[in-house]
This record gives sequence, C-alpha cells and structure tokens, in this order.
Amino acid sequence: MARTVTLAHPADWPGFRAAARDCLQAGLEPAQVHWQVAGAAEADLFGATEDAADHGVKEAAPEATALPMPRAFVALCAHAALHREGDRFALLYRALWRMAHEPALRHDPLDPDIARLHRMAAAVRRDIHKMRAFVRFRPVQDGGNEPLHVAWFEPDHFIVQANAAFFVQRFTQMRWAVLTPECSLRWDGGTLQVGPGARRADAPGPDAGEALWLTYYRHTFNPARLKLDMMRREMPTRYWKNLPETALIGELAQGAAERSGRMVEAPGTVTRRRLAERGGEQPPTADGR
Repeated sequence: MARTVTLAHPADWPGFRAAARDCLQAGLEPAQVHWQVAGAAEADLFGATEDAADHGVKEAAPEATALPMPRAFVALCAHAALHREGDRFALLYRALWRMAHEPALRHDPLDPDIARLHRMAAAVRRDIHKMRAFVRFRPVQDGGNEPLHVAWFEPDHFIVQANAAFFVQRFTQMRWAVLTPECSLRWDGGTLQVGPGARRADAPGPDAGEALWLTYYRHTFNPARLKLDMMRREMPTRYWKNLPETALIGELAQGAAERSGRMVEAPGTVTRRRLAERGGEQPPTADGR
C-alpha cells in the first residue's frame, strides 16, 4: 500500500522523522512512500509567533516505539534534510530503511546513499557557517524605542530556522530581523517570530554607520597579507553583493603590491622604551607623569 506524506515546510525535519518512523514501523518500502512539501500558506510577514527554544519548528509528538539508529547517523540526516535537493526526503527514507534492514550499512561510508548524505550534510554545514559569518545588520526606525537591525541573506539551503538559536543567543539584547527569500526571522528581545520569505528590496540600504565601518576597514587592511584565492574560498563572490566591505576589495587589492613595497622600504621605528634605554625621552609612568 502506497502512502503520500506531506511535510509542513521544506525544513520540516521533525515532521519527516515522525512520518519516517511510522512508515518504517508499517513496513513500507522506499518505493511505496511519496514525499512532498506543503505549499507556502498566505500569511502576513512575521505573522506566526514561535518560541525561540524550538527555532520556529514545531516538534512532532513523541512516538511510543523508536527504531534504534546510530546517533551520528541521525545527526547526519538532520543536516542533510536541510539541503535543497528535491529528492532529499526520499533519499533519507531509503537510507533509514536500508539502515534498519542492512546492518552492514552502518560500517560502509562508501555506500552511494551514505556518501551522498555526507556530501549534502557538509554543504548544509558550510551554508550555516556562511550565514553566521556574512550577515550584516543595518538599523532602521520602525517606531520602537530602539532601532530594528535588519539584514538580508540568500542561503543556498533551508538553513534559516536552524540558525535562529545562534542569532538569538548572539544578539539577545538587540531587536533584529533577518530577511531571506525562503523564510524570515524577527526577534523583539523576548520572542522569535517566523514569517514568509522577503525580497531584497525589503531590506534597508547603506547608512551613515556603514561609511564609518568602511573607513575602519580601509585603514586596517594589511596589503602584505592579501591572498585573493584564499579570500574567494572563504568568502565566495556570490556573497559579495550583500557585504559593504567588498566594494573596497578591488581598489585595495590593486594597490596592495605598491603599499607592500612602501612598507618594506620604510625605515624601522624606535619605540619609546628603546629611546629611554638610550638615555633619551623617558616613557610615561602609569599615572601619566
């Protein structure tokens, strides 16, 4: 008997886990289960309120019986479930089915299904890290006592809600919102709200504080340490359009060789302590005298 399972949203790992457990206990083979994701419901932006503890994802009700699975394998599946591949849930269920019926699979990392899950999970973990590293907040006045700090980000995978706890813990005292095409988060200092996706035009443009940041970035840039290939690996160019400092990279990189040469040719400096040792100017004491 075939079964169609409809998940609440593209990142519905709890819903998949509960449904997969039911299907496994019912003896349904992978070919008998069709996985699909419900269409996005019409809602106001930030209209759904969720508790920060569950990152905007509603946990499934606990089941009476659980099939034993290696803890590491469950963690691997939880990350792979956030990948953008359209057949990820079918792949996950097939791997779970095989894990339950082929004990040797637990010790075969080269199996095509398991190897693919590892690649997908690694891509998701990278995307989670990039979101944490490359989000830039800009303050806007929305009528509150404190400004609302808004950021725009374009993830490769469905990792926004999985990152919610990080931003809540990192910016607990700040009112903020992260807008993405798939899903949006908003924190008011006590409640995390999850809303539908947004457009790039919904995010604020550059502000005065950004000009100050660019001045700081320009003056702290070290041309002797510039490695463009490594920079592109750690900060892929697809993220550059949303990072204010990247507007300076071309200019700073072009003059890096000349600046490095001037730094090498410049005479050495003498510290105040060395001058004092030579009998020159005395360094100031702790009280400034």
